[in-house]
This record gives sequence, structure tokens and C-alpha cells, in this order.
Amino acid sequence: MKKYVFFLLLFPAILVAQDDLLDALEKDATIDYTVSSAFKGLKVVNLESTKLADKNDFYFVVAHRFGSVKYGFDDLFGLDNAVTQLKFIYGINKWLNVGVARSSFQKKYGLHLKYRLVNQDKEGFPFTVVGYNLVTINTSLEKEFFNNFEFSDRLVYTSQLLISRKISEDLSLLIAPTYIHENVATRSIEFLPNGEIRNHDENNAQFAVGLGGRYKLTKRWSVNVDYGVHLNRNDNSVYKNPLSIGFDLETGGHVFQMHFTNAQAMFEEGYLVRGEGDWGDGDFFFGFNLSRVF
Repeated sequence: MKKYVFFLLLFPAILVAQDDLLDALEKDATIDYTVSSAFKGLKVVNLESTKLADKNDFYFVVAHRFGSVKYGFDDLFGLDNAVTQLKFIYGINKWLNVGVARSSFQKKYGLHLKYRLVNQDKEGFPFTVVGYNLVTINTSLEKEFFNNFEFSDRLVYTSQLLISRKISEDLSLLIAPTYIHENVATRSIEFLPNGEIRNHDENNAQFAVGLGGRYKLTKRWSVNVDYGVHLNRNDNSVYKNPLSIGFDLETGGHVFQMHFTNAQAMFEEGYLVRGEGDWGDGDFFFGFNLSRVF
């Protein structure tokens, strides 16, 4: 009996001590309001997303674009005119990635840095902001076609600011203001009725805005769309703004992206400046991005 009385007297003190301990733990706890996974892939479709490889993660990415589907069985809906890009990306830390790539389109090599500047916060900053800088080397240029040709003429520089917002668990949006500098500007060729040829060169400095979005359909599937607006394109240019539509499939260690696009080039200055297909004419390309993390 004495034991029960003692316990009854001690019980309130135990409750008070427990409440004090919980209060102390709550004060010391740091609640993380960071928003993650706005995009599951490193790419929306053509546009870079705000996702980065994590620290010490190593990505191998295979990107493939078949030729235009408009010729049908003549080239098996583009199978005979495919281009491929191979890319390696390493996460130096949680906010900085470095990557190197090679594309069969114009035999280009590329080196990029991708770095997170700020994360979207549930109770703070409303966007994730990532910087992206790329330099490419066009090894397909032939010296004999240029006067005083130098190695620097092969270089193109791209700088992007990737700004995304995860609107809900299903919907994420992105905008990407872009600056491109081509040391040898993109040229459009106009064939005149009298048989003459007229060249129209873009400015060396070019500006574009990329727009992208992802909508989650199921746990593993999402539909992705991106579009690029070339802001100072030459009025006589033969190229079009790139529109790309596709699907993401998450399968454990990799994301498989299947899509249709009117730009066969895969480096940023390629698809933003040189979108050669026209959706209205059925002139677009089937492609995929396959990324594997190690």
C-alpha cells in the first residue's frame, strides 16, 4: 500500500519532468523547411532542371535524338540520321556539379558547371535558383572556310539562371533566362529566286528565355514540357523556337525520359538557336535521355 501511495505522489513530478524534457528538445530541434524534388531528372526535356547530383554522386547520361519523323519509312522515321550525346556529371558537394560531354551533332565537346544559389523554402524564399555555365567546342568547323581562323572561333559560351518553383506535389514550373555568346555566329542561308545566295548571321551575343514544367501523373510517371524563346533572332533566320514534350519514368537508380522535340541539337546554344524542325509541318524528332547514378 505504501508503494502505491509513493507512486501517486511521484507521478505528477514525472509528468512535469517529461514536459520539461520535451520542451528542451523542441527548442534544440531544427526544422528543415527546404523544398526538394521539384524535378526528378537533371533535365526537364532539353532545358536543365534545378536538380543537382548529390555530393560524390556520379551520373552517366546518354541522350539520343533520331532524325526527323517526317520522311517516314525512307529513313525509318529518322533512325538513319540519329545523333548522340554522352555526358558525365560529378557532384563535388551538395550545391556544385561539374560535367563534361561529347555530342555527335557538329562533333561538339562541352564542359559545364551547375551550382545551387538558393533553395525554395516552405516558410521562406519561394523559389529554387541554380546557376549554369557551359562552354562548347565545335570541332566540325573547317579552317579553310574562314579567314584568320583561330581556336577561339570554335568556342560558344552559355550562361543560364534556372529558377523553379514546386507549386504542389504534382506540379513544378521553371524559367531560365539565358545569355549565349558565339564567337562564330550562327548563319542562315537564303536562296533567292534569281539563283543568288544571301547569308544572314545572328548577333554574336544572343538572348533567350526557357520555360519548362513537370506534372506528376503517378508515383513513377510524369509529363514534361519545355519551350525556348530566342529574343533577338534574325528576322531572316531559318530556325525555330524549340518546343519539347515528353514523359519521365523513374526506375530505381535511373530516370528514363522519352520525348518529341523540333530541335535535334542537345547543347544549350544548339537547341535554343538552331531549332530546325517545324511542328506544323510534322518536322520533329523523337529522342530520349537516360541517366544512371553511381
